Amino acid sequence: MTSIHFSRRQLMAALTGGAALGVLSQRAFAQQPLPSLIKLVVGYSAGGPVDGAARLLAPALSQELGTQVIVDNRPGASGSLGGDAVAKAAPDGATLFFGASPTITINPNVQRRMAFDPMKDLVPIAPLVDYTNVLVVNNDVPVRNVTELLAYAKARPGKVFYGSAGVGASNHLSGALLEKMTGVQLTHVPYKGSAPALADVMAGTVTMMFDIIATSKPFIQTGKVRALAVTSRQRNRMLPEVPTMVESGVPGYDVGGWFGLYGPARMDPAMVARMNAAAQKMLAREDIASRLREQGYDVWSGAADVLATKGKADRQLWATASKGIEAE
Repeated sequence: MTSIHFSRRQLMAALTGGAALGVLSQRAFAQQPLPSLIKLVVGYSAGGPVDGAARLLAPALSQELGTQVIVDNRPGASGSLGGDAVAKAAPDGATLFFGASPTITINPNVQRRMAFDPMKDLVPIAPLVDYTNVLVVNNDVPVRNVTELLAYAKARPGKVFYGSAGVGASNHLSGALLEKMTGVQLTHVPYKGSAPALADVMAGTVTMMFDIIATSKPFIQTGKVRALAVTSRQRNRMLPEVPTMVESGVPGYDVGGWFGLYGPARMDPAMVARMNAAAQKMLAREDIASRLREQGYDVWSGAADVLATKGKADRQLWATASKGIEAE
């Protein structure tokens, strides 16, 4: 066997050169221009709450990244069609996903045929916003708090109806979770969206529903529905007089929704870090924070692993709540 020998000087030169090449490679990527156009895919139709938040943040993200960011609506299958498009896109930063939590955490538990796995096929980039739901009831229902509602439901098993945006929607599973945690028997009535469900709560067609605070608040303030509890662990600043579900006698009930920024799973970590930094800088702006609050959202900023951890935890939570539920 032939032996090859290097002098100390040759060996040091080779090692130093290799290290320098690695540094230059990292710097070259860090300085690599972003795509001239980034599509921010939204898995829901224009005009809805997810689309509204995305359109609020897209121009600010454009400013922080120094490149154009436009919203690309690809509705269908509770956000799954949009998520699948991003999962299959090139990992060059040109296609990102404005992911709503139900797509990431609920759909894998209830959809029979999901074309992608959010945990494997998407990479978390940055948490963006979160929101809280409120439990509202028809004004004619003789209950003033959650304790009275549970007693009312237990005395009428299966005869208390609650509306939702559809089978597998977060407000559907919020009701299912309440059933599992308290032993009450409710009857679910799915609608094509939260707005018609809320209209039927006001009309008395259904007894109750869980709804985003921002959309229910005007009707709570005008006395068209009664708010019993918010679903977050702490009280919400938009309805400070309304207790939490935990305060109302349902220990451990802590349910909310959120939006996060994702990319294709093969994105380079340096690109992910660059976009995370831009997102955090965007969310630190008071003009952005105040506009989010006006829409009923709260800023949720942090590292990419914060979004990853929350996604995994909520997916497990909804696995429990959705047992026996299946959506197309």
